[in-house]
Amino acid sequence: MTTFFISDLHLHESRPQITRAFFQFLQTQAKGAEKLFILGDFFDAWIGDDDDAPLNSEVAAELKKLSDTGTSIFLMHGNRDFLLGEKFAEQAGAQIIPEYTTIDLYGEPTLLLHGDSLCTDDAQYIAFRQQVRSPQWQQQVLSQPLAARRALAAQMREKSQAMNSLKAEDIMDVNQAEVINAMKNASVKRMIHGHTHRPAIHTLDIDGKPAERLVLGDWHDKAWAIVAQAGKAELFSWTI
Repeated sequence: MTTFFISDLHLHESRPQITRAFFQFLQTQAKGAEKLFILGDFFDAWIGDDDDAPLNSEVAAELKKLSDTGTSIFLMHGNRDFLLGEKFAEQAGAQIIPEYTTIDLYGEPTLLLHGDSLCTDDAQYIAFRQQVRSPQWQQQVLSQPLAARRALAAQMREKSQAMNSLKAEDIMDVNQAEVINAMKNASVKRMIHGHTHRPAIHTLDIDGKPAERLVLGDWHDKAWAIVAQAGKAELFSWTI
């Protein structure tokens, strides 16, 4: 039995090579897997399940092909695709799971999250996150015409890039105390997340016991995934 984890593909029409690499992954490495978890920022932006962009239906169709073979697919919201809804999930044969989901990964309780909620040193971002995750804000945005939502998504991307260019690198990484608190609250010794674009496996000490935090990379020049089987979980990459 094998389970895969990926995140931060940032799928977008302007990056067709990433879409091709993802489809190839579904047809090769992920083929026959028990489960596939996509931990946020799957799309570079998501403006609603009613978006008629061809990329969205193409991605849903490819995921459904894998789902139809018996692989269970799980989607988690990221900071770019937090409006991803049940309609897309149904088309993709997938299930949306909440952030801070704990799973039994072949006998090892494992906490899953996108990762942006751990970046508490970036107070400006955390305030923005609280705003866009509120049901009232989301309902207001989704009530706007598609054209207005596309313009808003482009505006938010530009603003995010401008803000991040002015921030210190360490402020955009996770807060170690927040990591430990999250793992303690979930009673786990393993955490998997993305968001930071800093792929690595970190060893931790929690109350005198060994623990680990596995961080997925973003898909750019390389694709990144975590593959888990009984007794092990490994981070690997390949050139796109």
